[in-house]
Amino acid sequence: MRLSVCTLAVVLTTALAPPAGALGVAPEFLDSLPTADVVLLGEVHDNPIHHTLQARAVASMAPTAIVWEMLTPEQADSLPDDLSDAQAVAQAVDWDNSGWPDFGYYHPIMLSAPDAVHFGAEVSRSQARRVFDTPLPVVFDALFEAASDIFDLSVPLSTDDQASREAMQAAAHCDALPEHLLPGMVDAQRLRDAALAFQVMNALEQTGGPVAVITGWGHARRDIGVPRKLAIAAPAVQVLSLALLEAEPEPDAPFDYWIVTAAQPRNDPCAAFR
Repeated sequence: MRLSVCTLAVVLTTALAPPAGALGVAPEFLDSLPTADVVLLGEVHDNPIHHTLQARAVASMAPTAIVWEMLTPEQADSLPDDLSDAQAVAQAVDWDNSGWPDFGYYHPIMLSAPDAVHFGAEVSRSQARRVFDTPLPVVFDALFEAASDIFDLSVPLSTDDQASREAMQAAAHCDALPEHLLPGMVDAQRLRDAALAFQVMNALEQTGGPVAVITGWGHARRDIGVPRKLAIAAPAVQVLSLALLEAEPEPDAPFDYWIVTAAQPRNDPCAAFR
């Protein structure tokens, strides 16, 4: 959820199963990223510094494709061939009605990879709400006409994993959600992770890679996010996860690398719930 990721940026939760060797790095690291088939560049959505750093990383890695959490597949297909005019691009995808931050944050990322093919992986709120009354695999299959089994979406989470993810969703929503909604929120997050992973696999198949993924840092988590889905469905794919954060994470944060930046001034994200 968009609000969830921004809220979670203030309170970074403990990783469930952190990888070895997670490392904080300086922005200069982005100029010579390690080789990988897929590079996830996890952001805090409303922080312009993060988008500047994403553009820097994309320019360095020269991806053949970019997968966007912020675009639906239909919007990605409607992008004009000439991406130089920010206003024309925004109008083509109806960005102003999307709910995402200013398109001016994201346009430089597109310009950083002029030859990249763009893939949309956004799951709308109305689509995500279906998981509250429809099994998660059914919702995924209907959205993508694909076999959700490749991501183990039909496999229930362990009791501890489920509880940990529900706790994260509760914290992300300022502990204001009724408890009975938390399992659905977890399923909605799993749906979005699978959608991103599915489009990454499409991008690799169609372009050969490397693929950059522009997404919230929650989806870049190695333990429960897109890297985990790719490890299940395509274990041979080399994935690098880099998170752009506003606070120093736990020592064993679930990323390969992270960069801590200044926080974006914003109103209390919990005020809306109150």
